[in-house]
Amino acid sequence: MCTIACLSANAAEGNYKYPETRKDNVIDDYFGTKVADPYRWLENDTSLETAAWVNAQRKTTSQYLDSLPYRNEIRKRLSELMNYEKYGCPTVKNGKYYYFYNSGLQNQSVLYMADSPNSKSEVLLDPNQLSQDGTVALGGTSLSDDGKYLAYTISRSGSDWVEIFVMETATKKLLPDHIKWAKFTDAAWYKDGFFYSAYDTPKGQEYSGKNENHKIYYHKIGTPQSSDKLIYENPKYPLRFYTATTDERSNTLFMFESGAGNGNGLYIKDLQNSTSEFVCISGTQDYAVMPVEIFNGKLYIVTNLNAPNNRLISVDIKNPSIENWQDVLPEQKEVLSAVSLIGGKLIAVYDKDASNHAYVYDITGKLLHEVALPTIGTVNFSGKPDSDETYYSFSSFTYPTTIYKYDIEKNTSSVYRQPSVSFNPEDYTTEQVFVTSKDGTKVPMTLTYKKGLTRNGKNPTYIYGYGGFNITLYPGFSPNRMLLLEKGFIYAQVNMRGGNEYGEKWHLAGTKMQKQNVFDDFISAAEYLIKENYTNKNLLVAEGGSNGGLLIGACVNQRPDLFSVAIPRVGVMDMLRYHKFTIGWNWAPDYGTSEDSKEMFEYLKAYSPLHNIKNDGTKYPAILVTTADHDDRVVPAHSFKYAATLQASNTGTRPKFIRIDSKAGHGGGKPTTKVIDEYVDLYSFIFANLGLKY
Repeated sequence: MCTIACLSANAAEGNYKYPETRKDNVIDDYFGTKVADPYRWLENDTSLETAAWVNAQRKTTSQYLDSLPYRNEIRKRLSELMNYEKYGCPTVKNGKYYYFYNSGLQNQSVLYMADSPNSKSEVLLDPNQLSQDGTVALGGTSLSDDGKYLAYTISRSGSDWVEIFVMETATKKLLPDHIKWAKFTDAAWYKDGFFYSAYDTPKGQEYSGKNENHKIYYHKIGTPQSSDKLIYENPKYPLRFYTATTDERSNTLFMFESGAGNGNGLYIKDLQNSTSEFVCISGTQDYAVMPVEIFNGKLYIVTNLNAPNNRLISVDIKNPSIENWQDVLPEQKEVLSAVSLIGGKLIAVYDKDASNHAYVYDITGKLLHEVALPTIGTVNFSGKPDSDETYYSFSSFTYPTTIYKYDIEKNTSSVYRQPSVSFNPEDYTTEQVFVTSKDGTKVPMTLTYKKGLTRNGKNPTYIYGYGGFNITLYPGFSPNRMLLLEKGFIYAQVNMRGGNEYGEKWHLAGTKMQKQNVFDDFISAAEYLIKENYTNKNLLVAEGGSNGGLLIGACVNQRPDLFSVAIPRVGVMDMLRYHKFTIGWNWAPDYGTSEDSKEMFEYLKAYSPLHNIKNDGTKYPAILVTTADHDDRVVPAHSFKYAATLQASNTGTRPKFIRIDSKAGHGGGKPTTKVIDEYVDLYSFIFANLGLKY
């Protein structure tokens, strides 16, 4: 069934010449253990020497990638697959309908406005007009309660830093209001202004320096940022996030505190009373408390307090302390992953084996009916508490995002917007299997491939995972991935511990001193694919990004024999120093830090990708490391030091290159042209190093 032919198994072996990387005699002492860090100088992202190293690596990598076959064919088909209409769910504000739309290959999706769901729309904001190359991305958008103003955030070149602008919606006139050095924030409107979160102006190394002292401000329209009112700061805890949202109907300000635990603190303030103080709903970060809505004087909250799989509670907004909480949707066997209050009803999304299932309840928690979804997949609902007009988006592995209109009373769905794509989804199938991990834990993995595939051990396979930070890997659509599926690949998505597939217990089982479980789960999944004759180790590609990049780096060190190609993208590779950059300290609840204790240091060092690269002739897979110059989430130094160590080590004759993108960040907001460029490089690298003919 495979539509690609095999070439020589040694097609990608050779004596590759990499740029020389200077070594320093930098040695750290961790609880009496000396650890060398010879490439520490690469952490200085503003130095001329680092810039020269980056340029040399780019040149070497480009020469290699540009020499690979099939690039033009891959680019042509990727462009065709990505060239389809993409719709977002409409939201209603003050009688107007707002939605995002991309005609196909636009670099950024455009925000439209209409008078009704099916009337002619007009462009409200086109981020493609903000830069020639599409590297200015639109982040959050927030309309004032009267619909008069639109506040929106933009990021430049993929950075987490955002700027806030304000538009007058009637005239589309850009107002002089301009907020800088904001981060992890939207605009939360109240009356003639909005709340937002920002840091002080950084003093050098704005893309790698540690972010400290997150503050909440209130900005009044028509005034300069310098006159914004400081609403909250907490100098006692500089390494925490403080963010705000508002409920204008009840004049309530919500403040969230996070960054020092697996949950969040939650406080509320009555905005009608100028002298009111914040009221604590939960002052700890040991568990999550996420408000859903204020409705008829009650605050509805999803929490995992005494409920690892989450529950929905309600509480009198005037007496919100924990002892007054009342269950509306008690904890169940499945994980409660989302709740929307629409038209006076509760729409709850539960996860069953990493797939969404939706149910409608009345306001007291009585089950009314299940929402029939097209197949296993991912669903997101849109609506308002005082209106029964409801829409939802749905997608799956070969099911592009489709927008449905949903009738809550009749429990019926009708297609509102459905894209037309250049492949037949009916040609593919998805199955779920359960892998037995090293300690006996059953781990779900979904496999998507062409119908009629033969399990003969000869199918190229692309295995992907994340495994961290309470993040569930759901069924989702990727037009880029379709190219591989068309060519006979199997796509394997592993739902490892560390995520939220089975609630907080599943998450904690992949954190700190149990992080090795995540790597064991992934390795066991790869072994399963070989044992069950889906593929063989010479046709197995491992890929993951961010925390998933750490996953790939660690698994390659522990089982270099298991994979033929590895793609660690924007990965956390230095587990001893990750917490010293930007907001890396925020990952300590999942990882622990090298400064916590001798035991924690030793555990981190034992799997840290940077510190466990073999240098004894062990044959490693072909590796393409990726990062970007404006990644201020996982700073490029992680990948720089990891790639330099790989290139200097004796790990066999297969290629070890690093792809360093320019005017790009951790991945969010990347323009379509850059996405295509990146996947042309990744896929040509994969085809060449699997020894496959396109």
